[in-house]
Amino acid sequence: MYTSFDQTTLDKIVTLLKSGQPEFLSGEKLSKTLGLSRAAVWKNIKKLKSIGYKIESKQNAGYKLHPNTNLLFPWEISDGLQTGIIGGKIYYFDVIDSTQNFALELSQKPHENGSVVIAERQTQGRGRLNRKWVSPKGGIWLSILLRPNFEPSYTSLFPMLTSLALSVAIEKTLKIKTGLKWPNDVTINGDKVAGILIDASIESNKIDYLVIGVGINFKIKPDKITSQIKTGQKKYGIATLVKQGKTGNPVKLVQQFLLELELHYNNVISGSTGNIRKEWMKRSLTIGKSVTITTTSGTIKGKAVGIDKTGALLLSSRGKVQRVLAGDISYKK
Repeated sequence: MYTSFDQTTLDKIVTLLKSGQPEFLSGEKLSKTLGLSRAAVWKNIKKLKSIGYKIESKQNAGYKLHPNTNLLFPWEISDGLQTGIIGGKIYYFDVIDSTQNFALELSQKPHENGSVVIAERQTQGRGRLNRKWVSPKGGIWLSILLRPNFEPSYTSLFPMLTSLALSVAIEKTLKIKTGLKWPNDVTINGDKVAGILIDASIESNKIDYLVIGVGINFKIKPDKITSQIKTGQKKYGIATLVKQGKTGNPVKLVQQFLLELELHYNNVISGSTGNIRKEWMKRSLTIGKSVTITTTSGTIKGKAVGIDKTGALLLSSRGKVQRVLAGDISYKK
């Protein structure tokens, strides 16, 4: 595990190499600045290469960092992050069972707020209703711990709010147009590219914590994921943001997403949720369509006509409009 708050020698070397770009930085200067032997510097350079950094070594010149490394280490995400709360602490894992599980463990520590847990790969990733979430290397798997101070009823707004923040971030950083499927999916041409999971603890009509789980198919092989999903879960296709052989910057995407999420989060705190609903409906694949929703209590059919202030879907059926807070939704593309 690496974190954004325990500075390591690796972090320091990356910072120094970045400060020297585009020139080479001598091993002697690195040695003196860090208080390490030349051998120790070389050992850490080898470690950085082993975890994915592209570093050029040149005799009598030193070391030079490739400018487009695009690795999701905490110090990379923190560098240039514009948020005030979210991302104050970042925990990174190469492999973890579930970022959501680790974030839920962090929720037991009262001082943790806005903390982000991110992993290159999950072995036991989960989606809604405890469904398996396939999380191979190449995706972005993260969870965010928040301690909000607003009415518990707004908790149901967060799947929609988070998917909107991610959709906007994708459009701004990758120039890819996405659609939103109620309550929590981000899609490309109708195929799922990201999903949202919310775990919450509410006591005495007060929210103790929210943990937002986000799975992004950044650069994965859709067919490989589809083959690992149970047939009953294959509601529609799987997409990838960046196709094989193409490039994209996952760090910039995560930074923009965390910023967009915090902006919406602050709007909920201030009670300004109208614009969230308005922007979500602009990207919605659901509003205006005849849908079938499978809930824990049965199946509902009707026309999706809107979203209320808590994120509930407004469904017109048999002359009446009813609120639906959660469920699996299907419709013709």
